This record gives sequence, structure tokens and C-alpha cells, in this order.
Amino acid sequence: MPAIVTLVDDFDDNTVNGTIWTASYGTYSETGGRARVACAADYSAYSSAAAYTLAGSSIYVRIYPPAAGGAVTTAYGQMSLLSGTDGTELGAQVNMVTGKLRCQSNTDYWDAAAVEVAYDSTAHAYVRISEAGGTLTWSTSPDGSTWTTRRTLATPAWVTAATTIQVRLEAHRDSGVADVAEFDNLNTVPAVVAPGDAKKGAMFLGFF
Repeated sequence: MPAIVTLVDDFDDNTVNGTIWTASYGTYSETGGRARVACAADYSAYSSAAAYTLAGSSIYVRIYPPAAGGAVTTAYGQMSLLSGTDGTELGAQVNMVTGKLRCQSNTDYWDAAAVEVAYDSTAHAYVRISEAGGTLTWSTSPDGSTWTTRRTLATPAWVTAATTIQVRLEAHRDSGVADVAEFDNLNTVPAVVAPGDAKKGAMFLGFF
């Protein structure tokens, strides 16, 4: 039962990794260095095997949500962690109709106590769900390194026990113009090269 933090994909080679994403469905691709998922009236997702544990671990991803595009109630990009029981799942959802980031722990597909914050594409670029010491935490980050807590919750029993959590990067809209949600840097952040280092590297290469 691998920890969920071991599920890593930077989506940089423009080829869907069939070893990781064994249960994907709908319309999806790896394009321009991102995971691209169709956002339409049907459902599409990158979906892993049901094989991971969140206990004492964490998972994060960058979400590029779809446009509202004339939808009435729903046009979202979402990271979901499924328990194996229908409707029991954790999620971080960006709904561009409401303009909210929703941190949810669903039972029967709903969480009446979900925490919603006004979505900021910079401050909330990355979303993370983590578990430690009996507490679940939803966090956001502009860069995948510095995190701000958005919600905490006593860890549900199923999270502690589960060794078959499935990860989904999904998109859906109730109506409007079909487009895509995109995802990037799952459990990884791109290396940042300092301008001076880049210049020195270029000078070095110039000698060969």
C-alpha cells in the first residue's frame, strides 16, 4: 500500500502514463506539459488505480480550472480521493460558476460542512490534501512550496483504514460551452533556475 505522496507526475512528456493512470475515462490527454481533461456535460478524469493510503501522507497538484462558459451551476476542475465506497471521498474543487474553491469531505456525494473560499488563481494555484496525527488538512499555495491552511478536520475513520484510495483529476460542467480543465505538477514542483545560474550555464555551454 504505497503512500499517496509517492504518486508523482509532472506531465511533461506529452504522453499519458498508463502505468499510473490505469482507470482514466472520458476524454483526456497530456498536452503542452499538462494533464488535459475535457469539461463537458459528461464526465472525464485522469484516474489512478485504487492502491494508495493517505494516512500520514499528502498529495498536491496545480489546477487550471475551466472557464464558466455559460454553465448554470457547475464548471469545475477537481482533485478527488475516493474511498472505494460510492460517494465517500475527499476533494478540492474549483468551480468557476460560483468562483469558489471548495474543500470537501463527502459522504453520499455531499459535505454540508464543506469550507469554501473565493478562488484566487494565484494564491490557490496549488491545492493539497494531507493527513497527520489524526487531522486532515486542505491547503493552498501559489508555488507548491509555501502553504496556507484552508480547512482542518478530524480524520474520518475510513481515511485511517484505507489502503485502496483512488486519485482522480476530473472535470465536469452542467451546461454551456465545452472546454477543458488542466492539471500539472502532481506531487512535484518544477525546478527554478536562478537567472544568474542560467546565464552561467549558457556561458559554460558556449565553450563547447
